[in-house]
Amino acid sequence: MDSQAKPRIVRCPQCGGDSIFAPSNSWRPFCSHRCRQIDLGAWANEEFRVAASPPVEDDSLPH
Repeated sequence: MDSQAKPRIVRCPQCGGDSIFAPSNSWRPFCSHRCRQIDLGAWANEEFRVAASPPVEDDSLPH
């Protein structure tokens, strides 16, 4: 068996480029600090949302 395992390459979720998925990449799964920060900014701006129905009021509960 090869003592030097080939690093796992994944797609960067931000730019789509190659990213090394290993402890040596402190930004994993992102390829760079820049891509990680862009993604964090998108979360902070609430750009990632899950579609949901508006809540239904329950008239049987006392107000």
